Amino acid sequence: MKIDRDFHMMKGDDKFSYAKNSRIQRRAILATRPMVEKAVREMCIDLHPQSMVIVDLGCSFGGNTLLFVSEVITTICENRNSALEESTMEVQFFLNDLPGNDFNQIFQSLEQFEQLTKQHCACRGLQPPPYYVAALAGSFYTRLFPSNTVHFFHSSMSVMWLSQVPENLDGSMNEGNVHIGATTRPMVAKLYQNQFEKDFMQFLRMRCREIVHGGRMVLTVVGRKSKDVFDAGRTTTIFELLSQGLRTLVAEGRVEKEKLDSFNIPIYCPSVDELKQLVWQNNLLDISDVQLFEMDGNPMDDLEPIEGTAATQATGQSMSATLRAAIESLIASHFGDSILDELFTVFARNFTSYIESEVEKSTITVITLYLQAKH
Repeated sequence: MKIDRDFHMMKGDDKFSYAKNSRIQRRAILATRPMVEKAVREMCIDLHPQSMVIVDLGCSFGGNTLLFVSEVITTICENRNSALEESTMEVQFFLNDLPGNDFNQIFQSLEQFEQLTKQHCACRGLQPPPYYVAALAGSFYTRLFPSNTVHFFHSSMSVMWLSQVPENLDGSMNEGNVHIGATTRPMVAKLYQNQFEKDFMQFLRMRCREIVHGGRMVLTVVGRKSKDVFDAGRTTTIFELLSQGLRTLVAEGRVEKEKLDSFNIPIYCPSVDELKQLVWQNNLLDISDVQLFEMDGNPMDDLEPIEGTAATQATGQSMSATLRAAIESLIASHFGDSILDELFTVFARNFTSYIESEVEKSTITVITLYLQAKH
């Protein structure tokens, strides 16, 4: 498995696409909107840029990508019509993701987005700044921009994805698990932790070369509130149930045991303390704010309510589609695509059984860092 080549959210707009199954991610963007607005306002006031460069790292595609762009434009509009009404500032947006991302979907929706943005601003008596949108394919663990050119880096629900499966995690070291599970050995969990530390430090080094003095970053990740790496709330549960589904297919002879044992999902959910420590080690960024919040992990809660058994079944199917939209590319590259429908059907059934029996509703822990460049 090569992450840069094989990994992407599911393309298009069918029932298993990311565009149709990213409500949880949208919730995170909306929850962190005040921090993004604060960062943009402060940059407008402190830096007075004539041309502001704003980058969304791990942008994916669909409504969530342009929701972030819309929030920034609205915030700049409000500043232009108040303290900065004489400003002629232009805004350049760069949308970054791996080469397999569905950038076409973004650009096909830009015309409608621009029309809606004009209408939205006009209704509020605001004048949007001139803005331009470009795509930049590549890993955010590498250099992406010239030195001292970016004013604001944003990333939502992306930086917890690792650059690779943890180094030295080979063979059957994590037997029967696809992530850090109940039967995972502590040394495997440590390999995951080490890979995240290495990757996040690399991420910060690259961004610190690219960001202007006084520039800002707002980074949101799926994390954990516990110091225990084995306890990331519902995220841990989801991967446990996925492992359980694959073990079922092994027992049925649909998947080779060796294939399961050699598959590990490259994601790590850090704690607040881990993130703070790595930022401090970087020594080029100030932490302006850190927020941890618990987000409902039910992908159905903003849809029309359903009651009874049908509700739990619908939730299981929705969570299965949400997970599939995120990791189908990794599953297919390792196991082939012939097991996809069966695997995610089993997962939906397992998840339904889980939510029927759970005593307390588990949540997804989300951590947002607001950072300012001090170099």
